[in-house]
Amino acid sequence: MLKEDKRTKAWIGDAVLALYAREWILRQSDIAAKDRAEVFIQMTSNQFLASLGEPTAMEAEIGVVYASEGLENAFDFIEKKFLPIFEKQRAKRKRPGSYRDK
Repeated sequence: MLKEDKRTKAWIGDAVLALYAREWILRQSDIAAKDRAEVFIQMTSNQFLASLGEPTAMEAEIGVVYASEGLENAFDFIEKKFLPIFEKQRAKRKRPGSYRDK
């Protein structure tokens, strides 16, 4: 993938991830309204994406799936590849005595 094409796909992938994150957060009964913005930031940050690979490349993967297979399949892709890692990190943050933000 050319550098400019990768950036374009990543830009779209970022938007798809943001929409997925917002919908996912709203379905979670354990996330208070006051905490939604923080969870959103955690789920879409380059720091989180870097736990899976190079952030722009991760967003570009989402963008490619979206462009070739549509929104539903892009959401499925995020749910399978990204969500398990995010939930594992989130569980660690919630552990008693964790130094991470809760």
